[in-house]
Order: sequence, then C-alpha cells, then structure tokens
Amino acid sequence: MDTLSYKTASANKATVDKGWIVVDADSQVLGRLASEVAKMIRGKHKPSFTPHVDCGDNVIVINTDKVRLTGQKWTKKLYIRHTGFPGGQREETPTQVKERKSSTILIEKAVRGMLPKNSLGRQLFKSLHVYEGAEHPHEAQKPKEVKI
Repeated sequence: MDTLSYKTASANKATVDKGWIVVDADSQVLGRLASEVAKMIRGKHKPSFTPHVDCGDNVIVINTDKVRLTGQKWTKKLYIRHTGFPGGQREETPTQVKERKSSTILIEKAVRGMLPKNSLGRQLFKSLHVYEGAEHPHEAQKPKEVKI
C-alpha cells in the first residue's frame, strides 16, 4: 500500500516561470502598494510558490511621483541612515528624500523592507524596476498590467 499518494512539487530555478508585471502607483498608498509588489516579487501569488527559490515575477512600478502617504507622514515619518563616522546619523522626511533624490527611492525602501533579509532577498530585489513617469524601457518583455 502506497502511503504517499500525494506529493508536493517544489519549484527550482529551472522550472520557475518568471513573467513581467506593470503596476501603476498613481494615487496608491505607499505601504499597501509596496506589500502587494513584494508579494509579486516573492512569488506568493503563484500556486507553485517555494520559499527558498526566486519564483516571483519581474515587477515594473510606474508613476511613483504620484504615490500617496496618509496622515502627516510626508513631514513626520523619518528615514534614518548613518554615514559610518561618529555622530553621522542623518534623518530625512519623505518630502526631503523626494526633493534630494527621487520618489522612486520611497518605493524601493518600502519594498526592500518587506523582502527577506538574506541573499535571496537581495536577489529578489533585482526583479523590481521603478520609474517616476508613465514610460518604461521594458515594452519588449510584453508586461501584463495589474490593478492593485
């Protein structure tokens, strides 16, 4: 008698089907958008999800300059970094980050914080492509539009 009549199929690097997805960040709340994008990058929306394999899709986020933050987060939320020198702790609000660099940094920081903190997470982060405007250079990959 066969007691193992059902077997769980684990995905590996050779059997994974990675697609391309476009997400429009226009008037989306930053954290809610980032959590959905992190799920897609990780592959949790697929039935063949395997925790130790990069089985997610490549995600393109457009219109990041129109992303929303609720409440007073544009002025009260702080991004803290350190220069590496004594007394080198620096703080910035999202408004300052957007002025100094670009609004793509806000999406990237939010998504990176929701990915695993190991070598797989660093590999998964390379599947994220973020652009301020509505244009992106990935038309050749024929990405699918996803509404969030």
